[in-house]
Amino acid sequence: MNTQKKTGPAEWPSGPSSNSSPVADEAPRAWRLILLGGPGVGKGTQGELLSQRLGICHLSTGDLFRAAESRKESEQTPAMVEAMKYMRHGDLVPDSTVWDLVREQKDALLSREGFLLDGFPRTLVQAELLKQFLDDEKLALSAVVEYEMPKAEIVVRLSGRRMCRNCRSAFHVTWRPPKIEGVCDDCGGPLYQREDDNAASIAIRLEAYQHSTAPLIHFYKNLGLLTPIDALGSAEDVYARTLTALQARA
Repeated sequence: MNTQKKTGPAEWPSGPSSNSSPVADEAPRAWRLILLGGPGVGKGTQGELLSQRLGICHLSTGDLFRAAESRKESEQTPAMVEAMKYMRHGDLVPDSTVWDLVREQKDALLSREGFLLDGFPRTLVQAELLKQFLDDEKLALSAVVEYEMPKAEIVVRLSGRRMCRNCRSAFHVTWRPPKIEGVCDDCGGPLYQREDDNAASIAIRLEAYQHSTAPLIHFYKNLGLLTPIDALGSAEDVYARTLTALQARA
């Protein structure tokens, strides 16, 4: 299987292009996708599979925020500097600043190979800013993929998750237990359970996600772009469903 290198924070000092060399052997077209999905549905995994196999740039706002935190101020982009003013105090980054972070990746957004947005947009304002940008550039989204999973399954997935403190590899007490309890298979680092991976916190996170995402779902459904996908099953099963649904829209 051919793969594409995922664009990451180390490659984003000042809003560069995607540097992509697409293979697109499974879906030879420029896909412009948005991924939606609550915590624990496997959206990140699907984002990596789609970007690698469809040959498109994977833009994650989580990566952009982490890049902002990891850089000295002299190395930050203007949008990163602005975002850090809020992040240092634990404040919510305004929609306009989040959009500025994404827009600094303009070369990737305008790439002939397409793009995949993960973690953006998160609000209706952000969705409208993105739509206006694409309309101005005479580009169109291909689909907005919404990964769906029953709440009970999400709780099981997240409550059993264990993360490596060193390399951030993910394990699960049932589905992917480490060879040595509490020790990462990949780097030997210690494993831990995130504070927000307990049942009470998960319920709050799901409620917050549903509240914030409902307007987005309505917005993209009205545009005829919403593509619901059953997120139960293996990563390969979910990827196959996603690809089938996308190809049906082509």
